[in-house]
Amino acid sequence: MPAMRKRFDRERRTMAALIRIYCRDWHGGGEGLCAVCADLQRYTAERMAHCVLRPEKPTCATCAVRCFAPPQQAQMWAVLRYAGPRLLRQHPLLFLWHSFDTRYAPAR
Repeated sequence: MPAMRKRFDRERRTMAALIRIYCRDWHGGGEGLCAVCADLQRYTAERMAHCVLRPEKPTCATCAVRCFAPPQQAQMWAVLRYAGPRLLRQHPLLFLWHSFDTRYAPAR
């Protein structure tokens, strides 16, 4: 599997983990996601899959293109503000890979 594909899959898993953390703590989601968070996760996966910068896509954190619509962008910022700091404790490998990818991924 090419390195860019691996990085893209890691970023997709990281975004899903962040949304799960947020949903569990804010919406009382048990095993699954609430309807709002499930919609946000589907939207995020769709936007990432159709990224105009692929295959040399930088991480979303360092990307100059903002591909989310304003309502979903606001939702995602809330998720990132809350779940980002908690990712290290709950998913340390995803956190480390995301930190590495953010630092060493191609920038646009």
